[in-house]
Amino acid sequence: MALPVVLVAALATGTGCQQGGDGGSDFGPKTGIGAALGAAGGGLLGAAAGGGATGIAAGVLLGGLLGGATGSVLDSQDKRTAAATTQQALESKPSGTTTAWNNPDSGNSGTVTPVRTYQSASGQYCREFEQTVTIGGKPQKSYGTACRQPDGSWQIVS
Repeated sequence: MALPVVLVAALATGTGCQQGGDGGSDFGPKTGIGAALGAAGGGLLGAAAGGGATGIAAGVLLGGLLGGATGSVLDSQDKRTAAATTQQALESKPSGTTTAWNNPDSGNSGTVTPVRTYQSASGQYCREFEQTVTIGGKPQKSYGTACRQPDGSWQIVS
C-alpha cells in the first residue's frame, strides 16, 4: 500500500527541487512528499501485517526511504505520462489488463493494472490496482485503490 500512494503523489507534486540553506541539498517537495507518504503507507502496511510497534516503526522507516527515493527521481514528463496512463487504465481498461508507459528521455517506465472494481457503500465506483515503476532498471511494485470522482477523474484513496 505504501508505494502506490507515494508514486501517485510523486506524479501530482510540483517538478522543481529546492536547494537547502547550505546550497547543497536537493531535498525538494517531491522528495519530501514521497518520503512522508511512503512513511505513512509503510506504517499502515506494518500494522496490517500484525507487526506490532516494531513492525510499524520498521514500515514507517522503509516506506519513507523508498517514497523519498521514488519521488525524487521521477521528472515532470514521467509524472505527466504516468498520471495520464493511470487515469486511462482506471477509466477504460478491464480488470487484469496492463497499460504501460515509458519516457525515453529519462529511461523510466511503468505499468498500471486494475485488479478489481467495486461500488462503495455510498455508491462511488472504486478500483484496486497494481502499479509498477521502473527507475534505473529496478522495478518497484505497489498496490492501491482509487475512486471515481463526479468529474470523471480517479482519486487515490489508499
